[in-house]
Amino acid sequence: MPNSHLQMNAEQTRPWKNRSTVEEFILLGFQEHSIFLFLTFLGIYLAILLGNGLIVVVTTWDSALHTPMYFFLRSLSGLEMCYTSVTLPKMMANLLSGDLSISFPACATQMFFILFLGGTECFLLAAMAYDRYLAVCLPLHYMRLMSRKVSVGLVAGSFAISLPMQLLQVGLIFSLPFCGPKIDHFFCDIPAVLSLACADLYANEVSVYTENILFVIVPFVLILTSYAYITRTILRMPAGTGQQKAFSTCSSHLTVVSLFYGSVMLVYLHPQTPDSVKSDKVLSLLYTVIIPLCNPLIYTLRNREVKSSLSRLMSRKKRSEVSTG
Repeated sequence: MPNSHLQMNAEQTRPWKNRSTVEEFILLGFQEHSIFLFLTFLGIYLAILLGNGLIVVVTTWDSALHTPMYFFLRSLSGLEMCYTSVTLPKMMANLLSGDLSISFPACATQMFFILFLGGTECFLLAAMAYDRYLAVCLPLHYMRLMSRKVSVGLVAGSFAISLPMQLLQVGLIFSLPFCGPKIDHFFCDIPAVLSLACADLYANEVSVYTENILFVIVPFVLILTSYAYITRTILRMPAGTGQQKAFSTCSSHLTVVSLFYGSVMLVYLHPQTPDSVKSDKVLSLLYTVIIPLCNPLIYTLRNREVKSSLSRLMSRKKRSEVSTG
């Protein structure tokens, strides 16, 4: 996720003759209470893998969940596991070993995957909103308009749109000269890395601004438009179970969208100040850790079909253990 309000800090205003070649960066991250934080993030990381992995297994195992809606949910859960795996293992390794370094290529690779997976998630959430729009507003045409080919194409398209833009973005950033190696963050985030650059950032600002529009604003507007039509359709339904079912169908996704876009906009679309990099470090935990942890709970606790499938899976496992025992 890029930031459209980049400003050069004191290091960026140094004379360019003071530039140095940076071969590795230092991720300052969270240095206090390292053992406690390591155990905390380890528990969270395992919970993220377990929760999202369980959704992937259940929606794959149960043929009743082989529908476009659960195909999107399975894709989102897989994406969340990959997204979290880009940041948390490195942060935990730094906390445990005390070695805060990350090589120049590793930092560029980490930033690419953060941007790539984050941008993909923005469009995937928009595709899920479109799926809910068709299910609620055009139910008679749903299976024709949201065929397996279309749903696979929407997921593949979400990845395809993000890939070239993020390669360009990372290439522009890591072709810059850097004045120092210390990144005041727990991963290689755009504002924290650019704050070390000793160069004119105009091209980067244009690139970041373009990505903000394409990957944050456009999908968010599409989601809002879908839910405007969904709300209008629901309000026109006769009062009763039809409205409740429609609201139930959309509530989980709408909750995830609110959490994700709320945290992303809070971190990346506010004006930057000298102290904002430090506050962004803490706020970044929202979309890199907290939301991937909450998503499985949101979709299982508020979805009868997923809970029913989980119960059948657990019952089948128990019967298998009894028979083998």
